[in-house]
Amino acid sequence: MISETVSVAVPGGVELPGDMNVPPSPRGVVLFVHGSGSSRHSPRNRAVAEDLRRHGWATLLTDLLSEEEERADAVTGQYRFDISLLAERTVATVDWLGKYPLTEALPVHLFGASTGAAAALVAAAERSGPVVSVVSRGGRPDLAGDALGRVDVPVLLLVGGRDQQVLELNREAAQQLDAEHRVQVVPGATHLFEEPGALQQVAAAAHEWFLHAAEEQARGDGLR
Repeated sequence: MISETVSVAVPGGVELPGDMNVPPSPRGVVLFVHGSGSSRHSPRNRAVAEDLRRHGWATLLTDLLSEEEERADAVTGQYRFDISLLAERTVATVDWLGKYPLTEALPVHLFGASTGAAAALVAAAERSGPVVSVVSRGGRPDLAGDALGRVDVPVLLLVGGRDQQVLELNREAAQQLDAEHRVQVVPGATHLFEEPGALQQVAAAAHEWFLHAAEEQARGDGLR
């Protein structure tokens, strides 16, 4: 396992820190897209990332806000719903992965949580070449707006069974997706998936979805 602390340059002269982990012969790289005041230190996403690495996926957990922006957001919440900014930085990170020696040859899968799921979907619509799938955990895909209709990679929307409001928002957003998609309910889970075994179910579902997307990509490449 290669583990590195990296720095990703994004528009505006901002450098964002990230934690890169690459297992031997990785299947692809999973970029975690945080939201709603979270960061690369999110214990839930780090738990999912660890599980995915055991299944052969490289992972990058990176902040989408600078330290100054995070401090301001903690008080005002002004950045966590700025989907255009979060998406712009997600796109820049996808581009960075395409140039980074450890990941330049790897397909990119996006794992978005909360408002980060909307940013991931917008980024997928803009970078459908390197990005081959999206998984959302307790996300707000509805905030992706018109970009939903432009996504052309498989999308998995994971929602806790007890997170009724978010579940309804996910079902409504799914109706706007033309790409292959699924809304999958994790029984008994609330919004943060804090219940025993809930995150393990999320990681297992994400792994299976990423594998499926990779197979679909290979099949499509074979038809060209």
